[in-house]
Amino acid sequence: MPDPTPGIVPVDRLAPDPAVVRRAARLLADGRLVAYPTDTLYGLAVDPRRPDAVDRLFRAKGRPAAMAVPLIAASMEQVARDAGRLTPLARALARRFWPGPLTLVVAASAALSPRLLGGGATVAVRVPDHAVARALAAALGHPVTATSANRSGAPPATTAASAAEAVGRDLACVLDAGPSDGTAPSTIVDARGSAPLLLRPGAVEWDRVLAACGNPHNEPDAN
Repeated sequence: MPDPTPGIVPVDRLAPDPAVVRRAARLLADGRLVAYPTDTLYGLAVDPRRPDAVDRLFRAKGRPAAMAVPLIAASMEQVARDAGRLTPLARALARRFWPGPLTLVVAASAALSPRLLGGGATVAVRVPDHAVARALAAALGHPVTATSANRSGAPPATTAASAAEAVGRDLACVLDAGPSDGTAPSTIVDARGSAPLLLRPGAVEWDRVLAACGNPHNEPDAN
């Protein structure tokens, strides 16, 4: 019986070894599943353009098909090129809060696997304040998936060991940069229109989002 424990590979959280990150990116390019650290929790990465890889991700998590999967990118430019269309509002929020725990919902690129979108036409994406996560997306040359490293409904992983235990044999490797901050999840904002719409409260306070838009008195459901 094969060993169900994936390889755990140490990596410096501030200056990740490019060779280590490139090896992980090659696994993603081959359709494999990699766990990695972000500025909030440990996430699960696959190449979102590969339907077989996205299927592997859903099976590993036991994730319902109707639940869309968010992405993490290396930069705002990578988001605009490969993930989806950025409105002027999305660009303003990205310039203010990226890298950081603000996720923006945008119209999805046609290059993404449809299953990733949960039956919709949008994708949630952010640029994290974590060098390893950004380096992984940069090495792949495309944003990567960013769903939490756990089975659906279970507590999210805050360490490499807990990510390996949660997902087990489905993982090709785990990039271990030490315990995550375990902070609140990212704030999710629909940024497709001219005003932001709060979809999930999180690490970035809503008042700060509104202030960045130049209207601190808007309500969360402003049109």
